[in-house]
Amino acid sequence: MVEGAARVKSCRSQGLKCRSRRKRDLIFYMKWLTALFIFFIILIIVLADQGNLGILQLVNKIPYGDKAGHFILYGILTLLLDLSLMRSLPNRSPQRVVVSTGLILALLIGLEEISQQYFPSRTFDMIDLTFSYLGVSFFSWLALKIHSRGGVAPPLQ
Repeated sequence: MVEGAARVKSCRSQGLKCRSRRKRDLIFYMKWLTALFIFFIILIIVLADQGNLGILQLVNKIPYGDKAGHFILYGILTLLLDLSLMRSLPNRSPQRVVVSTGLILALLIGLEEISQQYFPSRTFDMIDLTFSYLGVSFFSWLALKIHSRGGVAPPLQ
């Protein structure tokens, strides 16, 4: 407890250096979280292409679970990418970052959905694609709202 208090006191006395370090740390962790989530989604896609989803197959048994999964997974991916890029590129317009990220994701998501026609365990579904795009759109808007209110973390003091 005393050690933590000493760190806070030391951090306060350093002022801008400490804020800069905390900001760098937040950007670092956001990038790692985003990279891990990208890996997670790629893993799900590969397992689905092989017809080997395991316990995740239960989502398909829930009415509209697959659609909700597309909305939530691609939405979280969008949110993480947007927030990471907005923090990493502070001199760029947040709206431009969000639109660029959204368009690139829309292209990749569309290609992935179309590629499902070539796997016997998968089927192309326009409604899945629609829910994926809705997730990208909604979570892009949410990223802009979060960014305009000061970011993910409370303002540093």
